[in-house]
Amino acid sequence: MNNMPPVSLVDDHEAFGERVDAVNSATTRSLYKARQKIHPKAVHGSYRALKWRFMAVLLGIYYLIPWLRYPRGPGVPDQAVLVDLSQSRFFFFAIELWPEEIYLITGLLIVAALGLFLATALLGRLWCGYACPQTVWTDLFIWVEELVEGDRAARIRLDKAPMSFSKFTRRLTKHSLWILIAMATGGAWIFYFADAPTLAYEFLTFQAPAVAYSTVAVLTTTTYLLAGSMREQVCTYMCPYSRFQGAMMDGDTYTVTYRLDRGEPRGIFKKGQTFDGRGDCIDCTQCVAACPAGIDIRDGQQLECISCGLCIDACDDVMTKIGRPKGLIGYDTLNNLHRRQHGQAESHDPIRLRTILYMTLILVVGGIMSLALEARAPFKLAIQHDRDPLYVVLADKSLRNGYTLKIENRAYKDVSYRVTVADLADADLKIVGETTMDTEGVILTVPPDDLRGFRALIHVPKSVKLPESVPITFDVTEIESGKVISITSTFRSPQ
Repeated sequence: MNNMPPVSLVDDHEAFGERVDAVNSATTRSLYKARQKIHPKAVHGSYRALKWRFMAVLLGIYYLIPWLRYPRGPGVPDQAVLVDLSQSRFFFFAIELWPEEIYLITGLLIVAALGLFLATALLGRLWCGYACPQTVWTDLFIWVEELVEGDRAARIRLDKAPMSFSKFTRRLTKHSLWILIAMATGGAWIFYFADAPTLAYEFLTFQAPAVAYSTVAVLTTTTYLLAGSMREQVCTYMCPYSRFQGAMMDGDTYTVTYRLDRGEPRGIFKKGQTFDGRGDCIDCTQCVAACPAGIDIRDGQQLECISCGLCIDACDDVMTKIGRPKGLIGYDTLNNLHRRQHGQAESHDPIRLRTILYMTLILVVGGIMSLALEARAPFKLAIQHDRDPLYVVLADKSLRNGYTLKIENRAYKDVSYRVTVADLADADLKIVGETTMDTEGVILTVPPDDLRGFRALIHVPKSVKLPESVPITFDVTEIESGKVISITSTFRSPQ
């Protein structure tokens, strides 16, 4: 016993820690898989052509809209779509929205979300596959990649090849074009917040505000990273829509589907073989090679699938070559898939509970927003009672209260308003510096798209007995339209 080496608790603790680290390292390796770069194969077909059209239209809208003009009158911006931060307002052609009308934009966003839910219930992830900005710019970046580095096989070989002058030149060209596209993305965005021609000149001559350059830098970086490097990871891990899309889909939703009732059992095909006793799928994996998310659609519906339809084009091309009917992969419903497997006739009902609910909500919210837009006031009114003094007793013992009346004319022309006072007997209203009157009140004129303040005085004769504070109402009428806005204040007197 005395010859045994001493036991070291420190050594045992270190050994135990090393074993724990080894277990944790093995667990990490088993739980997390390194990303495998996806090289989508270029395909040709109806869905690829449809995606090109969507890309052209959406990019055209994004880049061209800031340059459209809409005449609104002198002194008012003529850019058709403009977020005018300096005046805190938003122009959309004939519509002008102010900060207090943010509820209209909120309603528009709700209608857009419900429209997305309805489209998903009917046609799956149609938005993701054709109209999402991430999809559009990723398609554009992949097109540049194919243009510079070649087809899928050439890109894979280039990735595996050691660095050379040719590889360096191709990579430099590709990334330079990506950065130029990303800069154009950020450059187009800033034009929505200022007059596009003016800001373009200032930007190119380095006279633009610092925020314009910083915005372009941020959007250039994010576009370059998201569309160039992250791609399908954005759709799978960053976008929340891929996580809850299943809640909007059901068995009658048309989505990209592998028709396994026709394709199974699959197997390798050789020329001259018969298809008797087997399915049409020849296990060529062209659908996987064409998928920008790198999934196998034959495994069923998956959250990574963006329903772009490129696997349909790839499969149809193969079916044509081997003399089989197209449509092994296509837009279909799970219910029809099950019906065919059980020998039942296909059917589809687009009018079902969830689609009725979405359409009803769209109509209700859209109707409310339309009524609110139609009923909104063409001018804004504010009134402020003088704080010091609250009232003045004149030499003839009559009382006078002073107010600041502000009228904001939101029209693009001169507008005349009639101002009257209600709820106060024998009150005499005067506007300092204004002498135009009619039989009902004082007439005020405000220039187009302008805010004017007026000094209003109300006199009450001494014969009228008043409490310390009397509520009164200012009625301002737009003479041409008859629109009336009323605002309350008080008339103060000695106790």
